[in-house]
Amino acid sequence: MGIFFSGIQYAKYNSTEFLKSIRAQTYSGWEEKIKAQEAQIDKLKLTAEKSMDAMASRLSLLQGHVYRLDALGSRLASMAKLDEFEFGLDNPPGLGGPTPSIQLQSINIPDFLVTLEELEKNIQDRSEKLSAIESMLINRTLQEQTLPTGNPVQGGWLSSIFGYRSDPITGKQEFHEGLDFSGKPGTPISAVAAGIVTWSGPRLGYGNQVEINHGSGNITRYAHNAKNLVNVGDKVEKGEVIAIMGSSGRSTGTHVHFEVLKNGVLVNPKNVIVSN
Repeated sequence: MGIFFSGIQYAKYNSTEFLKSIRAQTYSGWEEKIKAQEAQIDKLKLTAEKSMDAMASRLSLLQGHVYRLDALGSRLASMAKLDEFEFGLDNPPGLGGPTPSIQLQSINIPDFLVTLEELEKNIQDRSEKLSAIESMLINRTLQEQTLPTGNPVQGGWLSSIFGYRSDPITGKQEFHEGLDFSGKPGTPISAVAAGIVTWSGPRLGYGNQVEINHGSGNITRYAHNAKNLVNVGDKVEKGEVIAIMGSSGRSTGTHVHFEVLKNGVLVNPKNVIVSN
């Protein structure tokens, strides 16, 4: 019995030591796994922070591009005379669709960054194209403003045409180099295009005359004025009042003598006149 009891105690001691060894090994394995998982979590946190910084940087660039596009769009809409509803920054385009029948997956961070990069490239491309369109519209507007078109007077009437006629003073045949528009004293005379005033003052036979250079070889003249309202060197806009109709110089009554020159050659102003 003594030997049997001793055997039991010995086996119990060995079992206890064995269990302690197993527990120590198991605990050590768990501790290593926990440390590895903590290290992995720290790595994922660092990656996430870097990804968030990258996304914030991309979003900042995109925001700047969007602001630029908004400004370009507003200028283009104004230049093209679009209605605010047609091109309104406060009126987003209508979008929508049915509720998805299946559960959709969220986009992951790497794919999101790629999408942001592609969006940034597309926005930059649109910005460059809008800038080109803006430049074209500006050039077209400048051409429209500097091309002589329209009538120098409002409410007047054509009293003499371009070409051969009987001189109103001598009665002899002469070539009339412009158009005469008659009107009431004090009728305003307007520039038919934007340009620079190259003459403003008396001229032999023409009385008070205003001459405007519009560029591209185009020049217009307005003569027999009661008073000139602009000076040499002044920049005038299309439709701006430059003189008051009168009968100065060689004239039989209140009117404006209107001439158009193209590359130094007098042309028929009738080709640029828009009748009232």
